[in-house]
Amino acid sequence: MIESIRITLAGLLLAAVAWSSAASAAPIERVVLQTNKGEIEIELFTDRAPVTVANFLKYVDAGFYNGLVFHRVIAGFMIQGGGFDPNLKQRTPNAPIVNESKNGLHNIVGAVAMARTNAPDSATSQFYINVADNPDLDFASNHPGYCVFGKIVGGMDVVEAIASVRTTFKGGMKDVPIEAVIIESAKRVPPATP
Repeated sequence: MIESIRITLAGLLLAAVAWSSAASAAPIERVVLQTNKGEIEIELFTDRAPVTVANFLKYVDAGFYNGLVFHRVIAGFMIQGGGFDPNLKQRTPNAPIVNESKNGLHNIVGAVAMARTNAPDSATSQFYINVADNPDLDFASNHPGYCVFGKIVGGMDVVEAIASVRTTFKGGMKDVPIEAVIIESAKRVPPATP
C-alpha cells in the first residue's frame, strides 16, 4: 500500500513538473510577409537571437516593411529586402544592432538572416532569405558572419519563385528585379506554443 502511494505521488510530481515546463515555455513567434508573389511565413528564434528578433519585430509592429521590396535577388544564393521602396528610395532605419551570429545557427536553405555592411554590428532593417546553403555567411573564428534569426515555415515555394525572377542593374544597384517584388504587409501571427 505504501509503495503504491509512493508510485502515485512520484507520477503526480512528474506530471506537475512536465506541466510546469510546458506552461513556462516561451511561445513561438511568427511573422507573415504578404508579397505580391504570395505569402511567406517566418518562425523566429527568440531564444537564440533575442536582440535581432526584437529588432525585427519592432520594424514589423511599426509597419516599416509594408510597401518595401526585395531589392536584391540572386538565384542560387538569396533574396534580400527590407530597406527600399519600389523606386529604390531607402527608408530610414533605426540604429544598428549587435551581431548575434555566434548563436550556432547556420545560413542554410530557408534560414532568415540580417543583412549588414562590412562592419559586423551594422545590421538595421534589411534581411535576407537563403535559397541555398551558404556556409561562407556563417560565423567563424576569422569571420564575423551574418546572424540567422528565423526560418521559413510556409511559402518556401514563394521564396523560390522570387529567387527566379529576372533582374537588372537599376538605381546604382545590380540584381534588382525587373518587376518589383513588393512586401505588401508584414504582420505577427498569433503565437504557437512549442
